[in-house]
Amino acid sequence: MAFAVLGLPLGVLGGVYAVAVLYGGALLSLTVLGLPFLVAALLGARGIGGLHRRLVGRLLDEPVAPPPPRDRPAGLFARGRVVLTDPVAWRSLLYLLLRLPLGTLGFLVAVGLPLACGWLAGFPLWVRLLEPGPRPVGWLDVLGPPAGLAVLAAVPVALRGLSRANRTLARALLGPVRSQQRVRHLESARATLLAENTDRLRQLERDLHDGTQAQLVALAITLSLADDALAELTELTERAEPADAAGLAPAGSGPGGAPGVGRLRTLVDRARRQTDDTIAGLRRLTRGIHPVALDAGLAEALPALTATSPVPVAVRLDLRERPEEVIERAVYFCAAELLTNVAKHSGARSVELSASAGDGKVRLTVRDDGRGGAVVGAGSGLAGLAERLAAVDGVLRVESPPGGPTTVAAELPCRL
Repeated sequence: MAFAVLGLPLGVLGGVYAVAVLYGGALLSLTVLGLPFLVAALLGARGIGGLHRRLVGRLLDEPVAPPPPRDRPAGLFARGRVVLTDPVAWRSLLYLLLRLPLGTLGFLVAVGLPLACGWLAGFPLWVRLLEPGPRPVGWLDVLGPPAGLAVLAAVPVALRGLSRANRTLARALLGPVRSQQRVRHLESARATLLAENTDRLRQLERDLHDGTQAQLVALAITLSLADDALAELTELTERAEPADAAGLAPAGSGPGGAPGVGRLRTLVDRARRQTDDTIAGLRRLTRGIHPVALDAGLAEALPALTATSPVPVAVRLDLRERPEEVIERAVYFCAAELLTNVAKHSGARSVELSASAGDGKVRLTVRDDGRGGAVVGAGSGLAGLAERLAAVDGVLRVESPPGGPTTVAAELPCRL
């Protein structure tokens, strides 16, 4: 009811605005003021469309998904072109045009029909009040009250029909188009999948750390104890050899005992070394699945990563907000691979790593003073890195003239 009552003034204002925009844009199209006028008018139409979308959600209980925000490229002309080609603004303008007849009809149903109902139902009384004195009973005196009740019964039905039409119109013109909705669903599904994969990797890391690695450590301790026992046995055997030579060895002993113990000790030593190597490899694997330093965020993970680089790295961080865990992992492994490339291919003597997070963006820059010549797809791993960043809406830019320096910049969203 409230939406129908507000429909007339809002519809009139929106319709007048839309007509004025189209009329003024047509008149000014041949002048230098035409495009600026149309850009400003379309921005206003997008804003008014957002107001109507909120009203539909609050008064009609029909939540309409907001359209994606418009791009904001650098440069005045580029921004104007984006506004002129913005489908959301043009669809909002069309909504304002179509809202005028629907708003007028809704006001008539919400206000006009109840007034007509009151007039018809009380027609005999109104006539007596307006024309005192005796008068014959007419057909309106008989049919007026039933007709008024019939009109009153039709008001809820008409309001529901108009509300349904307004909901349909708002969904069709104020929300995202189907392609945008599909993109949004795919982005949501991708974010969910990445989060689930991250959780599974974390679980795998915990299982390896707390299960397999602990078992291998216990095995290494057991082998160490066995080695100690064999060392004692070897010592006892060596002490027994002089007695054996003098014919004092216990019964059942014989030559060849010491060489057998020595071979067994050699095998135990080899098993210990293999176990230690396996534990070290498993620790590297678990760190690769989820670096422990990332639990505290990039502010601690990146300095810890650069400390292991064979090339000196200067770190500059400006992390005003913390990105999602998936984005943090992508930034961390991007930095790790870039530093590895520098150490393997560039011949650099120093590296500068800068990372910032703010305004919904994460930016990572790695600059080295090496020989340069790095190209995406030239076997340096940059092509695969660009593909992995693209999976989380990231972009990789490489500037590496021959002779250097090389600057690799990655930009990712803080949230998916």
